[in-house]
Amino acid sequence: MNLNHLDQLTQWCSEDGIKTQAADRPFWNRLMAEAHTLHDLFFQIYGHQPNTETTYRAFIRGIAQAYSSRSKALKSRDAQKAIKDAWITDQNLVGMSLYVDRFGGDLKGLVKQLDYLEELGVNALHLLPVMKSPAEASDGGYAVSDYRSVDPRFGSNKDLADLQAELLKRGMYLMTDIVVNHTSDQHPWAIKAKEGDPFYQSFYYTYADRSIPDQMEATMPEVFPESAPGSFTFNSEMNAWVMTVFHHYQWDLNFSNPQVLNAMVEHILYYGNLGVDILRIDAPAFIWKQMGTTCQNLPQAHLLLQLIKSAVRVATPGMAILGEAILAPEQIMDFFGHGLMQGRECDLAYNAAQMALQWDALATGDTRNLWLNQAIISRKPLGTTWLNYTRCHDDIGFGFEDKYIEQAGFTPYLHRAFLKDYWSGQHPDSPAKGMLFGVNPKTNDARISGTLASLCGVEKALELDDTTALERAIARIALMQAQCLLLGGIPMLYYGDELGHINDYSFQDDPSKSYDNRWVHRPIISAEKRKKRADQASVEGRIFALHQKLIALRKAHDIFADTNNVQWWPTDHPSVIGMSRGSIHALFHYGGQSKTVTLSGRSIPQKTLDLWTGKTVNLSNEGQLTFAPYQFYVLQQGSSDRG
Repeated sequence: MNLNHLDQLTQWCSEDGIKTQAADRPFWNRLMAEAHTLHDLFFQIYGHQPNTETTYRAFIRGIAQAYSSRSKALKSRDAQKAIKDAWITDQNLVGMSLYVDRFGGDLKGLVKQLDYLEELGVNALHLLPVMKSPAEASDGGYAVSDYRSVDPRFGSNKDLADLQAELLKRGMYLMTDIVVNHTSDQHPWAIKAKEGDPFYQSFYYTYADRSIPDQMEATMPEVFPESAPGSFTFNSEMNAWVMTVFHHYQWDLNFSNPQVLNAMVEHILYYGNLGVDILRIDAPAFIWKQMGTTCQNLPQAHLLLQLIKSAVRVATPGMAILGEAILAPEQIMDFFGHGLMQGRECDLAYNAAQMALQWDALATGDTRNLWLNQAIISRKPLGTTWLNYTRCHDDIGFGFEDKYIEQAGFTPYLHRAFLKDYWSGQHPDSPAKGMLFGVNPKTNDARISGTLASLCGVEKALELDDTTALERAIARIALMQAQCLLLGGIPMLYYGDELGHINDYSFQDDPSKSYDNRWVHRPIISAEKRKKRADQASVEGRIFALHQKLIALRKAHDIFADTNNVQWWPTDHPSVIGMSRGSIHALFHYGGQSKTVTLSGRSIPQKTLDLWTGKTVNLSNEGQLTFAPYQFYVLQQGSSDRG
């Protein structure tokens, strides 16, 4: 890149109406700061292709046009976020992920539930996909047929704008998804491809025979081996094979074509101009395909994400990027960037490993695997953050590495077999009512579906009318959510969990959902269910209250902001693990039996305040602390009961 390139950028952006006056100075400053990155990454990916200068110019002009379309209100919010360094790391951010129709009926109904969410303490909404997708083949909204139109099932574009305006007025934040890896086969691009348009056929991976698909499938693992085996589908209209990694109706986009990148960046910046604060990029590990590889987490996928982030930083800087990568910890770290690009790829990533490790510890009563993985998880760059969760709309996979399972004293294959049996309720000691998902008959691998409450034992306890089992189940929920909420990062609750909603098996009677048992943990929330939160003797009331209390505890202490200040430590018993954040020490007991541990060398005074119960905790002369089953403490160093 040289001065001529900077002159070109200035000329191209000026042609789109961006002036050099004071109002646009922040844009020019950002553009000049990102100029080298934009040029270098684009040409690193596409420089070997003909007409790269033309497609690059279109890419830059797309950025300029997006900035020109940005509202004054959003530009003002951009400036406010820039003043507060790394706004996404604030301890006051607490989110909830939800399906609009299943939580609030539609977007207008969701606006009416904002008081409820504020009562709980939630101030960031993750709307699972709301853009148009075919009702009969939607994959929960992840088969998009129109990136810019709200599906009529949820309302209209105006309803979405009204929701965003209300969130802005309340100081709340909006997070939504964009699906970049694939479109619905009913998207206009796919329809034109089926009609024979070569321009749009080049947007996808299409092949006249099985020779290349067979070679690629030899190294590509199946995502849904039960319901969607293979990675290619024959389309009779084109008389060609199409890459369909997820489902036969989801056509993978070909990002080796720069026209695809340009079109998708325009959609991403459009979302930024809708007022989206955090954009969740779905399945980014899959966006680059290459023969002879798994077609997952390839270097080019990271170059594309860095290029997208650079474009966002210039045009819609108030929007953070979340990479939805559900991989082993070492691979997840890749999505924050490395070397000179560290912290310049995704602003947030799912802390999927931590989530899975919590479920691992809860099943085994052993935190050693959880502890051993922290060395990797703690390498997250300062200024970026995790999205922490115990449940989400998706299944639970156990993708942590075998070497840590072995170091914890387990045999990997047998350990995962135990986890499958335990969480699917097949193990005799299990309280869970989960379902096996994505069973691979070739490898015997599987994942788990089920709500937080059903997996923790609420459903089974209610069926048996077992009061003791119910108390244990609620204790497990509190333990899991406490660790999630007190970690560094944004905690993202999953709708229904705040009320202890159990599995919903009605999906089995719906042909459009029955093939996918993840719908078991995607319930419709009734007004009656929500009203029960007022009854402190009910399961709903107790679980809602514990969530309120945990959220309030998090917000009350700025030590819970994400400044990379999390220090994990083992105790003298594997069922108990400690987590220190400055002067606050949280201890979590994952065992089902009472246990006494010795807290030596942790500077925890003999008499200290437990912020969770508000009571003074007295350690023994030997520094010992006793835990009830699934109990946790949040000890504040230098504090004791003032009452």
